[in-house]
Amino acid sequence: MDTYDALLATITPKSGPTREILDPATGAVVGLAPVRGVDDLDRAVAAAAAAQPAWAALGHKERIATLIRVADAIDASAEPLAQLLSREQGKPLNGPNARFEVGACSAWLRATAATPLEAEIVIDDGQTHAELHYRPIGVVGAIGPWNWPMMIAVWQIAPALRMGNAVVVKPSEYTPLSVLALVAVMNQELPAGLVTVVCGDREVGARLSSHPDIGKVMFTGSTATGKAIIKSSADTVKRLTLELGGNDAGIVLSDADPKAIAEGLFWGAFINTGQTCAALKRLYVHDDIYDAVCTELTAVAATMPMGVGIDEQNVLGPLQNKAQFDIVSRLVDAAKGSGARVLLGGNPRLDQPGYFYPTTLIADIDNSNPLVLEEQFGPALPIIRFTDLDDVIAQANGVDVGLGGSVWSPDLAKAREVAARLEAGTVWINGHGGVHPMIPFGGAKQSGYGLEFGVEGLKALGVPQVING
Repeated sequence: MDTYDALLATITPKSGPTREILDPATGAVVGLAPVRGVDDLDRAVAAAAAAQPAWAALGHKERIATLIRVADAIDASAEPLAQLLSREQGKPLNGPNARFEVGACSAWLRATAATPLEAEIVIDDGQTHAELHYRPIGVVGAIGPWNWPMMIAVWQIAPALRMGNAVVVKPSEYTPLSVLALVAVMNQELPAGLVTVVCGDREVGARLSSHPDIGKVMFTGSTATGKAIIKSSADTVKRLTLELGGNDAGIVLSDADPKAIAEGLFWGAFINTGQTCAALKRLYVHDDIYDAVCTELTAVAATMPMGVGIDEQNVLGPLQNKAQFDIVSRLVDAAKGSGARVLLGGNPRLDQPGYFYPTTLIADIDNSNPLVLEEQFGPALPIIRFTDLDDVIAQANGVDVGLGGSVWSPDLAKAREVAARLEAGTVWINGHGGVHPMIPFGGAKQSGYGLEFGVEGLKALGVPQVING
């Protein structure tokens, strides 16, 4: 699949109902996605359950070798995959966007393959010997989002396969083609039936989360949908890994260098045009350097080109869908209506195609404003002034989610003290949102539970078994 047209032809349905998928930047038709139902999901689960025992029996060594071949296959089709992702999701080819995301897919597969997981000797004192092992779960259901559809699919699929499981994937209804294409490439190296994509609506998702033959569900998306999955999975007592909504706070201490941190702040907030769960969504800046940070951040933001994703010069794209565009518009309008000061953007052009919302920075905004308290999930950042450290920590912790946070200061000891007081699954120092395949990642409060990545991520895709004796 070395060309875009060949890749698209591979995933275009030959029969059955379909629907058009549109480019959020232009409105043009990207391709046709199949419309599947509950019966299709049941067949996919049955095929996965049939394929899984032989895959598990291969053992870690053979599964690792296969994952490396899968990574090679993705690299061989990297450019067509990036082109499709850019058209369907809207993200530009360049910057930390489409090509970056496809590259992350193969890199994550290799890292997952390379992560050691040995049996743990719990006790061996001459009288008692006990070992902790992790056995395959069976069939894993993976429900993915529309913001990083390929990369997050790999975050779910790679550890599941490494641990000897089969996977049934339900992609977002907004970005099914990207996931279909990615899995088609992966399946060049995988046994038939082991990984299957079922494109469908909420009914399909509800069946997946309640299916008696699925032993675990991995979900990345909204807190509201996560709560529904918890309820629907309860009767079959499924294992769950839930990475849900966030409203990450960044705190800039008074000794930070505004110019030095400006680009890091920008990409922490605006990576993927702000459509990232663990993006910086509320920026608290000490009064001593507030104006300087606003000036430097505005200067950086003003240089970042936004436009159609397949145009090579762009690094920011449209919002992926009209619903998200409306959310960002509503929240920015609320900020403007409150008297907050617009440093940049704030006025989308409605006379052109695409869901483009301009890069927007809002200063002198009250902490109780909806743009601060609600997750905007788009290119609009509120910048809140603070003077008292205890107060700003309370404000940062004053929401019901806690995915990530960040502290910005050259004094690492002081920054770590502040970080330890934030109620978040990950707190970055002098950066925001960076993930690493060996560093566990998960949320606090209503941002979900369960860990992904590294050894802990592998363990989450297995059933612990103690052998005592």
